[in-house]
Amino acid sequence: MKDLLSIAALSAGDIESLLARAADIKGSGRRPLSTLAGKTLGLIFEKPSTRTRVSFEAAMHRLGGSTIYMHANTTQLGRGETPADTARVLSRYLDAVVVRTFSQRLVEDMAQAATIPVINGLTDDHHPCQILSDLMTVQEKKGALAGLKIAWVGDGNNVANSWLEAAGVLSLTLSLACPPGYEPQPRFVEFARKKGAKVLVTNDPAEAVRDADVINTDVWASMGQEAEHDGRLKIFAPYQVNAKLVSQAAPGCIVMHCLPAHRGEEITDEVVDGPCSVVLDEAENKMHLHQALLERLLG
Repeated sequence: MKDLLSIAALSAGDIESLLARAADIKGSGRRPLSTLAGKTLGLIFEKPSTRTRVSFEAAMHRLGGSTIYMHANTTQLGRGETPADTARVLSRYLDAVVVRTFSQRLVEDMAQAATIPVINGLTDDHHPCQILSDLMTVQEKKGALAGLKIAWVGDGNNVANSWLEAAGVLSLTLSLACPPGYEPQPRFVEFARKKGAKVLVTNDPAEAVRDADVINTDVWASMGQEAEHDGRLKIFAPYQVNAKLVSQAAPGCIVMHCLPAHRGEEITDEVVDGPCSVVLDEAENKMHLHQALLERLLG
């Protein structure tokens, strides 16, 4: 395992070992480690971030390493340098790099050229680090992943795509409710089903959450789709995660959101601040999971 570009590239064993190590790290408290002392992690971000940036920086510092943050527009990538040339040069300076951008192709081109690990911090197609920390949270709250029904309500976006890949790798049961025309790309659904996952794609939120142990949602307009926001409000209104929808899930259901939340749109205050919500644990677990991932790639 040199890079992390998508969940599909991982094995079930890879995921299980990362989750186990992240749980160990979390269980030990905030005691700093020195496993990556002297190592430097670069972060190239074209899209803004709070949780992904801070959790990676905190994770690296807690492992004894250091970080260098670069907005893509302040690098030569913003002036036309090829991703491959950037990756070759950064490989001479850094020990790993996290890339958060629009194009999955850019991340893949960098990984192909780099001699250091390249981590996908988010693209329009994938969000693998988010799903790993989400899986950690589900396992933490439910004890295990096997036998659970996981529901996704909202846009068939990059997070939904990565959930489908995780369902395939781990043979999970996943139901997705999206408005017509906003379902996940068919290739992700086909991947999950071919791997043995039980996948339902529906336009009915109530059907998706019926007896679900976990409900997931995300913003209705992702970064780069801001111009569509007002139009999407009307289309997605029936897909709001509210108390009525949550009441149709299994007893003890947990509600997840990768944040930031547009309160009153895809999720209500009553739910995101309520007893079913695990969004703050989910956000914290990014830091622990990133520590485990960085140890795995650099240790």
